[in-house]
Amino acid sequence: MANVFEVLRDYVKTTMDNEPKNPPHIGEAYGCWLYFSTLAEELPILETALNTTMDDELIQLTEEAKKLGESQLKRVETFMLKEGIPLSRSSEHKPPSDPNSVPLGVKTTDYEIANVISVKVATNITMCATNLSQSIRSDIGLMWTELQSEKAMYGMKLKTAMRKRGWIKVPPYYSPPGLPKSN
Repeated sequence: MANVFEVLRDYVKTTMDNEPKNPPHIGEAYGCWLYFSTLAEELPILETALNTTMDDELIQLTEEAKKLGESQLKRVETFMLKEGIPLSRSSEHKPPSDPNSVPLGVKTTDYEIANVISVKVATNITMCATNLSQSIRSDIGLMWTELQSEKAMYGMKLKTAMRKRGWIKVPPYYSPPGLPKSN
């Protein structure tokens, strides 16, 4: 069965071939700049996480998040440069280090790492949706749809692992007044 996102992407691409390409409006440009900045600052955090955890599953999830972030950063950067949108300054990358060398008082726990990645993914998905809703150019809207769907797919994998490992934060359950109690 074909991926729904791929079918939608192919449809939108064929309908926008004849569309005039006006310069991005200020909202589209700012959305690109903000998402680029967010991803650029996310990568050193993921590198720090890789330098602290020794959990194989979390290492795999973090490496996947980093690879996805780098891929999305490159695509947004290429688009921004093509459209003349200035790039933001970003933090330096972190060199690999031995997790056993990190002092315990500084070391981030696996629970903290998983939840930071989860918050970053949720933020990225929300930013893509906001940017998509503000896009007038179809090619820019398509870019946000693709980026959002990639983050959502990764987010589902992360949530499954977090639930399995007991790392997921669950808000208090809501029981409205008068709700019958089930035993």
